[in-house]
Amino acid sequence: MSNSKNPFLPVSKADMEERGWEQCDFVFVSGDAYVDHPSFAAALLGRLLESHGYKVGIIPQPDYKNVEAFRVLGKPRLAFLVSAGAMDSMVSNYTANNKPRSEDDYAHGGEAGHRPDRALITYCSKIREAYKGVDILIGGIEASLRRFSHYDYWSNKIRKSILLDTKADLLMYGMGEHSIVEIADKLNSGITARQIRDVPGTCWWCNTEKLNIEEESYLKGKKIIYLPDFETISKDTPESKQKFAESFVIQEQNTDAINADILIEKSDTRFVLQNKPSLPLETKEFDSVMELPYTRKWHPMYDVPAPNGKTGIPGLKEVLFSLTSVRGCFGACSFCAITFHQGRRIQARSHESLVNEATTLTHHPEFKGYIHDVGGPTANFRQPSCKKQITMGVCKNKQCLGTSPCQNLDVDHSDYVQLLEKLRAVPGVKKVFIRSGIRFDYLVMDKDKHFLEDLCRYHISGQLKVAPENSNDKILGLMRKSSHGVYQQFSKEYENMNKKLGMKQYLVPYYIVAHPGSGLNEAIETALYLKKTGFIPDQIQDFYPTPGSLSTCQYYTELDPYSKNQDGSFKKIYVAKGARERRLQRAVIQFKKPENRMLVREALEKAGRKDLINILR
Repeated sequence: MSNSKNPFLPVSKADMEERGWEQCDFVFVSGDAYVDHPSFAAALLGRLLESHGYKVGIIPQPDYKNVEAFRVLGKPRLAFLVSAGAMDSMVSNYTANNKPRSEDDYAHGGEAGHRPDRALITYCSKIREAYKGVDILIGGIEASLRRFSHYDYWSNKIRKSILLDTKADLLMYGMGEHSIVEIADKLNSGITARQIRDVPGTCWWCNTEKLNIEEESYLKGKKIIYLPDFETISKDTPESKQKFAESFVIQEQNTDAINADILIEKSDTRFVLQNKPSLPLETKEFDSVMELPYTRKWHPMYDVPAPNGKTGIPGLKEVLFSLTSVRGCFGACSFCAITFHQGRRIQARSHESLVNEATTLTHHPEFKGYIHDVGGPTANFRQPSCKKQITMGVCKNKQCLGTSPCQNLDVDHSDYVQLLEKLRAVPGVKKVFIRSGIRFDYLVMDKDKHFLEDLCRYHISGQLKVAPENSNDKILGLMRKSSHGVYQQFSKEYENMNKKLGMKQYLVPYYIVAHPGSGLNEAIETALYLKKTGFIPDQIQDFYPTPGSLSTCQYYTELDPYSKNQDGSFKKIYVAKGARERRLQRAVIQFKKPENRMLVREALEKAGRKDLINILR
C-alpha cells in the first residue's frame, strides 16, 4: 500500500506525484466510472495488482473522442488493461428494442452517453493512437462473451472475435484474478504480451502461417478442437447457421478449467486460440480478494454535479449494503451467459469473511440496519452441484439442473441457512434480505424445508420475486428451466409456509416475452394462466439476444442446438424477430393495460383466437 493520503488509486498525474510515482506499471481504462468497491472490476483487479506490488492507475470513462484523455497517466511501464465495464457496452447503451437508454447506472450522475458503442474497439484504437507499440490487454464481460465469432444483435450479423477487431495483444476471459497476476509477473520479467501463450483464461491470436502446434511446447499432449471458421459461419445460409450452432455447442462444452480442451477458430488469415479457463478461486482466495483495502466509495470527482445535475454513481447504491457470497451458477438458463464468464462451478466465501464484512457495514454512516442481499448469480447455491466436479470438472454433455435435474445433484441449503443465521446475529443488523435470484426448483427439491421457513420468516418483506419466465413447457425446455408444474408446486409450498407462519406475503413472478420458440399462441397461453391466477405483471422482460447465450444462438439460427433430426441437423424453432410481433406478445401478457386493448385484439385475431377477445380484457 502507498503512504499517500489519497486512499484511491491514481486517476491523474497529480495523484501519481503524490505517491512519488514517475510511471504506472498498468493503466486500467474502464467504461465505468471509478468506484472503489469489489463489485467494480477496475477497483478489484487494480487493488489485487496493487497487493502484488504493482502500480496501477485508472482512467474511468475517458472522453473517447479525445486522444489526450488516454494520455492523462502517461504510458504504463507494462501494459494498458481495457474493459468496457460491468456490462457489454451495447447492452449498456441500448434497450432490448434497440432504443438508446436514457440512463447509465455506472456513470457520473447516472447520465447516459459517457460510454461509446463497442467500447473495447474504440478504447483500443485511441490507445494505439496515443502510444504506438504499447501492450494492450482486454477483459471483462464484453471481451469474455465476444472472444470468438459471435452474433451481434445490433448490426444483425456475425462479427469476428473482438480480440481481432480491437487488435489487442491478449484477451482475458472469465473472472480474471488468477490470469491477471500471472500475466503481470510475465510482463514484469520482460516477456511481451504477444509472447504470452500458456496462461489459463486467455485468448491469443497469430497469423495462420505462424501457428505451428508442434512448436508450441505447452500444447503438446493436449486435445485441440478446431471450431468452424469465421468465413463458414458468417454467411447467411442454413448451412452456415447449422455450423454456427455446432460451434456454440463446442464452446459451451469447454468452459470448465479441469476438462476443457483448447479451442482454435480461423478467421481470414488469422487464428484465435482459447486456452483452458482459469481455475475457480478457492475460498481463501475469494475471501482475500474481497477483503482488499477498498474505500467502498465512488471517487470524490463524482461529488460535484454531472451535467444532468446529479452526483455520485447510482450503481454503488445497489451493492453498497449487499454481500457477494458466491460466484458461478449451475442453473443452466439458456438466456444467461454466466457459464461463459463465471462458469458452472460454485465458488463461495467463508462465513467468517462475510460476517466480518457485515460488521464493517454496520459502521457505515448511511447504514440503517438492513443488508440488502447475500448472494450472487443464484443466491441459494453455496456448494458444488456434485462432488465429482471437484476433481473431474462439470459434465460436458449434461446439465446439473435445467429442465431435468441430474440424479447426482446434491441439494442442500444447510450451509446457507447457517450463514444467514450468523449474519442476522451481527450487532447492528436489523434484517438480512435476499434479493439475488432464488432457484425455486432447487428449493423444491430440498426435502428439508428449513431454508424455505427462514426465507419466509426473516429474509423477505411482503413479497418474493421469482422467475418462472413462462408457463409453456415447450418454451421452458428451450430456456432450460424447470416445468411449469414445478413453479406451481413452489407457489403452493410458499403459500402454505406463510400460512403456517401467520404471514401475508406474495410471489411476484417475472416473465420473458418473445423468447425463441414463443409465438402468439404461447403468449396467449401465459396470459390465460395469469388471468386464472389473478396476477398481471406490471413489468415483463423482452427477450434480449446478447452475446454468449444459448438463447441468442437459438434466436439467430432459428435452431435448437441440443435437439437433432434423424439426419443429424438441428431442429428448427420459431423465432419472433419483427418488432411488431414482439410488441403484440408483450401486450397479450399485459392485457389488463387499457393502452394495450387494440394490440391484444390484433394479436388474438392474428392467432385465430377471436373467442378470447372478451376474456383477455
